[in-house]
Amino acid sequence: MKKILIAMFTVASISAAAQEGHRQGPRHAEDPLTPEQMAELQTKKMTLALDLTKAQQEEIQEFHLENARLRQEKMEARKKDRSEDSKKELSADERFSMQSERLDHMIAGKEKLKSILNQEQFEKWEKVMHHKKGKRQGQGKGHKKGEHRRGRN
Repeated sequence: MKKILIAMFTVASISAAAQEGHRQGPRHAEDPLTPEQMAELQTKKMTLALDLTKAQQEEIQEFHLENARLRQEKMEARKKDRSEDSKKELSADERFSMQSERLDHMIAGKEKLKSILNQEQFEKWEKVMHHKKGKRQGQGKGHKKGEHRRGRN
């Protein structure tokens, strides 16, 4: 009887833990940060990482605020487009123009940061960004949960 109770308790606790899993949808969707809050947090992180001066902090704050507002506008436009035409596929020209616009914005942002930061700070920022980019690209690679590695024959 004792073994049966232990087995039932184990099964119940495992199934309860499995139910908690990942929620669908984006993180923090219930209470998103405002563009001002996002810009302030990003600026503080850069200040800690790069030891920015007060003048640099103000310029970086404006830069991050502009980017956060633009991101929010783009996100709202995508949501609106998705609700109107959920099945609509982008043409090759539309995808090209979107990617080109995004890359142009990234180039302009990099130039702006280059003008704000000194050489040492900029190099450190590039190194950190390169590392972050590598981590993001590495997601989804390798084996998945539940799969086991097999030895080579």
